[in-house]
Amino acid sequence: MADRDAMIEAMSRELAADRFKDYTLNGLQVEGKSGIKRVMSGVTACQALLDQAVEWEADLLLVHHGYFWKSEPVGVVGIKRRRLATLLEHRINLVAWHLPLDAHPRLGNNALLGERMGWRVERALDGELGTGLLYSGRADRILDHCGFAARLEQRLGRAPLVIQGHDRPLERICWCTGGAQDMIEAAHAGGADAFVSGEISERTTHLARELGISYFAAGHHATERDGIRALGEWLASGFDIEHRFVDIDNPV
Repeated sequence: MADRDAMIEAMSRELAADRFKDYTLNGLQVEGKSGIKRVMSGVTACQALLDQAVEWEADLLLVHHGYFWKSEPVGVVGIKRRRLATLLEHRINLVAWHLPLDAHPRLGNNALLGERMGWRVERALDGELGTGLLYSGRADRILDHCGFAARLEQRLGRAPLVIQGHDRPLERICWCTGGAQDMIEAAHAGGADAFVSGEISERTTHLARELGISYFAAGHHATERDGIRALGEWLASGFDIEHRFVDIDNPV
C-alpha cells in the first residue's frame, strides 16, 4: 500500500506541474482513500471508466482529462452529479494531469507520439522541451502523403483525416496531440511539411491549403493514450501498487 499524498507529490515534481498555467485543476480533483493499493489509468474520466474502476476496486483513478474545466457550468447536476457520486460513494481518488502530461519530455503525450511514429524530436517551437507543447522534428523515413497517412493508421489504430496542402514528400514534421489544430500557423512558420494533431476544425482546411502545409487529424483520443499509461507505469515502478490501463474507445 502507498500513501496517496506522497504519490501525488511525486507525480507533481516529475511533471513540473507548477510551471504550467492550465485551464483545469492539475493533481487531486476528488478526494478518496488515503492508502492506495490499485491505480487505474485512462484518458478521460467518463462514466464508463469510473464503472471499470469500481468493478476493479481501484483506489485511485489517474486520467489526462478530468473535471473542473475553465468556464464549465458550476452546478453539480446530471452527468456531473452521477460521476462525482460514483467516486465519492466508492472513495476513489480522481487525479488528473493535463498540460503537464502533454509536455513531459519522456512520459508526455507529444514525446511518446513522436517515439511511436519514429519522429526524431529536435525542439519545441513554443518553449523549451519539458514545457513546450508544439514539437518539431524529422521523420525517420521520408514518405508521401499516402504512406504517411497509412503509417499513422497502422501505429495509432485510426485512419487520419488528411488535408493535403502541397505535393512535396513529408520530411519535417510538427505535432501536438489532442485539440491543437490552431497551432497550424506556428507549425508552418517553423518550416514543417506536415502538422499532426488530434482534431480538426472547419477553418483548419482552408488554413492548410492556403499556407501550403499538410494537416493530419489523427484523433484526439488516439494521440493521447500513451502518456497517461506511461505515467501509471512510472508510478507503479516507484510505489507498492497495482496499475491497470483501461482504454475506453473514442473515435474522435
